[in-house]
Amino acid sequence: MRQSSLFAKTKKRISKDILASSHKYLVRGDFIEQSISGVYRFLPLGFLVFKNIEQVIREEILSLGAQEVVLPTLQNKKLWLETNRWDNIDPPLFKFKDRHKKELALGPTHEEEMVDIVRKRVKSYQDLPFYLFQIQNKFRNEMRATGGLLRTREFVMKDLYSFHPDKKDLVNFYNKVKKAYFRIYQRCGLKAVCVEASTGTIGGKLSHEFAALSERGEDKVLICQKCGYGANVEIGGKAKKCFQCQAFLEKKTAIEVGHIFYLGTEYSQAMGAKYQQKDGKEKLILMGCYGIGLPRLMATIVEVNNDENGIIWPKEIAPFQIHLITIENVPRVKRAAEKLYKDLQKKKVKVLYDDREDRSVGEKFVDSDLIGIPIRLVISEKTLKKDSIEVKKRKEKKIKLIKINQFSRFLKSQ
Repeated sequence: MRQSSLFAKTKKRISKDILASSHKYLVRGDFIEQSISGVYRFLPLGFLVFKNIEQVIREEILSLGAQEVVLPTLQNKKLWLETNRWDNIDPPLFKFKDRHKKELALGPTHEEEMVDIVRKRVKSYQDLPFYLFQIQNKFRNEMRATGGLLRTREFVMKDLYSFHPDKKDLVNFYNKVKKAYFRIYQRCGLKAVCVEASTGTIGGKLSHEFAALSERGEDKVLICQKCGYGANVEIGGKAKKCFQCQAFLEKKTAIEVGHIFYLGTEYSQAMGAKYQQKDGKEKLILMGCYGIGLPRLMATIVEVNNDENGIIWPKEIAPFQIHLITIENVPRVKRAAEKLYKDLQKKKVKVLYDDREDRSVGEKFVDSDLIGIPIRLVISEKTLKKDSIEVKKRKEKKIKLIKINQFSRFLKSQ
């Protein structure tokens, strides 16, 4: 992509009401912009990052043997009445009437929809287990939308649902999901902790929250540095000692980046989702559900990966892998830059080429730091005299020269 054609306008100044680092840099870099309170537009740069995060999540969930579906945003009132959540879920549903005067809701979660699908199709123990997931819009009627993408009213979530014949099978899969979540966060440049958490209005007998430690977080978690046990303060309360090893617990501020629930038979009982065992007797299907909000994950990545100049995107989710910059508008430099740009494209390397002639060197470097692409390449008359390219990694301060004929080898090592 040529930066002269990129639909993005970086900003020097933004509203003083924007406080979170992720909100500030994502707006200044023109990744996102607010439409109404708690609702955001993803612009080209933001969309590229979003799709990369989505791909990481999809790969890890598919590796568990899950199958992907897409369920409706508009949800049937009758299903929500079956689980007694039409008037009781918190935050409350977005409800409205269609032109036929029928009440509908915008889906904040999809337990009812999933169980309705399953109860029509599962008859025997031979149909179990299986796992369904989607990556789809959700709507939460939040009282207070804050921190940009950290708390919104419309967002995209990966929600995975698992269906099992017995507790042992559910526990086994629940633990596999935990491991997959840790892989997701690692690939996204986050170090997450897993803590016991409240089941809230989703329900179930047990839940775990994944949290990234950050001063911008709204969550408080208790962590044992000795055995690794953790709990949200909603569960741990004022406990000072670890429930497992009796070591002292440390209270940390964190951002929730995922939540998994051992639902058991809560929804299958309410909605009559059963299967026939080998002995012919009917039994309720056991369930688990597992969620990750993509925009919040994106914001958290920025909260953790930034400096005073802007974003530092982890390699796997960056909008581009390389930011190629020219700092002199002279024929020799342009020719070298064009050749390198085309060579990188042939190698399927995602590159943003700053070919803008109406920007100073300083402005180009400021934009580069703000946007946060992992590797910056600079071509100038000075570097060409040494048959070299100037290379700087966004997360490092040092700059080095690499011979043009050795650049392919350098690229493969990254």
